[in-house]
Amino acid sequence: MKQTLLNLSANGRLIAGLLVNLLSSICIVFINKWIYVHYGFPNMTLTLVHFVVTWLGLYVCQKMDIFAPKSLPIRSIVWLALSFCGFVAFTNLSLQNNAIGTYQLAKAMTTPVIILIQTTYYKKAFSTKIKLTLAPITLGVILNSYFDVRFNMLGTVFATLGVLVTSLYQVWVGAKQHELQVNSMQLLYYQAPLSSGFLLCVVPMFEPLTGDGGIFGPWSLPALATVLFSGVVAFLVNLSIYWIIGNTSAVTYNMFGHFKFCITLVGGYLIFNDPISINQALGILCTLAGILSYTHFKLAEQEEGKSRLAQRP
Repeated sequence: MKQTLLNLSANGRLIAGLLVNLLSSICIVFINKWIYVHYGFPNMTLTLVHFVVTWLGLYVCQKMDIFAPKSLPIRSIVWLALSFCGFVAFTNLSLQNNAIGTYQLAKAMTTPVIILIQTTYYKKAFSTKIKLTLAPITLGVILNSYFDVRFNMLGTVFATLGVLVTSLYQVWVGAKQHELQVNSMQLLYYQAPLSSGFLLCVVPMFEPLTGDGGIFGPWSLPALATVLFSGVVAFLVNLSIYWIIGNTSAVTYNMFGHFKFCITLVGGYLIFNDPISINQALGILCTLAGILSYTHFKLAEQEEGKSRLAQRP
C-alpha cells in the first residue's frame, strides 16, 4: 500500500512537471512571437534575458529555502554551459539559413541522435519497439514540412551542428544531474549564470548591442515589460526541462517536445487562424501515434522492470 502511494505521488509530480512544461512552452512561443512581430526584439538577446531572469528566479528560490545550493566545481559544468550557447547559436543560424520545413526536419533528427549518443557512449539500451516509434514521428514531421524542405550547403552545415550540439546538451542535462548528485534547481543555479556570461560574448557577433534593435536600444516600457514577462515564463520552461530530463530521460523529453510541436500547430490554427493542410493534419496524427506508442511501450517496460524487482528474493 505504501509503495502504491509512493508511485502515485511520483507519477503525480511527473504529470505536474510535464503540464508546467507544456503550458509554459506553448505560452512562451506565442509571447516570443508577439515580441518579434510587434517590437522586433533580437532573438539571441531575448534568450540571454531569459537565462538572466532564470538565475534571478533561482536566487530568489534559494533565499526562500525552496532548495539548497550545492557547491559545484565550475569545470564540471563548463561544457554543459558551452553546449547551451552552441545549441542557441546553431539553432538560430539553422533557422536563418534554412526554410522552416528544413529547420523542423533537422530538429526531428535530435531524438535518434540522442539515442545514438546514449547507446554508444553511455551504454544505455533501447528496445526495438522504442526505436520503431521514431518512424511515425519522423514521417509526421516530414508530412508537416516536406513542402518547404530546401537544402543548401551552409544551411545544412548549421542544421547538422545544431542537431549534434542540441543532442549533447540534452544528454548532458540528465547525465550531470546523476553524476554530480544534484537536482534540477541546483544544476541550473550554476549553469544559468555561466551560460549567460558565454552568451554575452556570443551575442555581439550576431546582434547589435546599441541603437535600434540592440539590447541597450530605446525600447518602450510595454516592450520591456513583455520581455520581462517572457523571462518569467522562460524560468518555468528551463526549470521544467531540467526536472523532466533529470526524472525521466532526454529521449522522453524529446518525445514530449514533438507533442508540444503538434499542440503549437493546432494552437496557431485556433488562435492565429494559421492554415493547416491535409498533409499537416496527417503529419500531426502520425506524430501523435508515435508518441502514444512510445508512451505505451515505455510504461510497459517500466512495469516489467518493477515486476522483476518484486520477484527477486
